Amino acid sequence: MFDLDRFIEQCYAALDEKTPERAAQEVVARAVEDPTAVMKAIGEPQKAGVSTLHRSDRLTVLNLVWGPEMHLMPHNHNMWASIGIYTGSELNTFWRRTPDGLQQLGGKEMGEKEAVWLGETAIHSVTNPLTRLTGALHVYGGDFFAPGRSEWDDETLKEAPYDSEKLVRLFEESNTRLDELKAAGAL
Repeated sequence: MFDLDRFIEQCYAALDEKTPERAAQEVVARAVEDPTAVMKAIGEPQKAGVSTLHRSDRLTVLNLVWGPEMHLMPHNHNMWASIGIYTGSELNTFWRRTPDGLQQLGGKEMGEKEAVWLGETAIHSVTNPLTRLTGALHVYGGDFFAPGRSEWDDETLKEAPYDSEKLVRLFEESNTRLDELKAAGAL
């Protein structure tokens, strides 16, 4: 049975391990092995958005719900991250900095019950390839909301400071699309 308080305790314990990002990834992987228990504890996704489940200077835990076919531009975290899917699917495209800008490295599609970790220098973009909501637990080795992160324009790949207000708008637009799909009977 998934217990949020216990999960956060286990994430903190992972911070003291030799490789905290790997230890946290194991904690996240164990949690998403039982998607029903996760949804019973934190709720089944109803709309796209980011819910902060825990935040400190050392650790951030988010419940992130991607809207149907939602896409998030390339961005970095400047800290390691462990991501586990408890419903739906998430397509990650990985990038690296080069003297000429960003270069695409490849991708990984994650489905329900899968978890992955990203190193602190990782740059990725995220797409929900489904026409329904995707829910994921995201654990970060620091304060995810602290300044200093970057995002890159999807078309020009030009780097800019991370724009939290833009992220809020993307989720609002995604929820509008979700409402349209529901009204059309597509969900």
